[in-house]
Amino acid sequence: MASSSSGIVAGLTAAALVTVGFLAYQASASAPVRVSPGVTSQADAAVPVRDKRDPKALPAGTGGGARVVYALEDDRVWLADGSRVRTTYTVTPSTVDPVPGTYTVTSRTGRTAGSDGVGIEHVVRFAVADGVSIGFSAAVDGARGAPDPRRRTGGIRSTRAQGDAMWDFAVIGTKVVVIP
Repeated sequence: MASSSSGIVAGLTAAALVTVGFLAYQASASAPVRVSPGVTSQADAAVPVRDKRDPKALPAGTGGGARVVYALEDDRVWLADGSRVRTTYTVTPSTVDPVPGTYTVTSRTGRTAGSDGVGIEHVVRFAVADGVSIGFSAAVDGARGAPDPRRRTGGIRSTRAQGDAMWDFAVIGTKVVVIP
């Protein structure tokens, strides 16, 4: 009798493991895409449209309210409130780009050293991509040189004046829309 009850227990255990594995697969297949805390899928949003004749124009389809819009192809940032653009400027991109989508500002640091060793200020972080924190910052010495392509960095650099504007605008929870 002992051998038949151990067989029953083994069978029930195997059935339970198969059921849990199947349910885990179903859950992962239907879960929304999440790249980092606060990001939602770009697939649900309207495709942003840029005016190629006016690169400073706020791309249509980036949402409403207070938000930072970052265009990867143009290396350009807009600080927008509704349809009003407070400022727009070009940036020096990091070596690791965030995935297009909608994020929120998750942390800020007044002054620190960047992952490349450069002293930076007004760091506004909003994403993690490939294990690298992504955020806007300004070099304390004002330099905006291209990052070393051999290093994995997430600092999107601007001038100090632009960094001041970002710092004043993008508080914790501010929406950041990254477009291709």
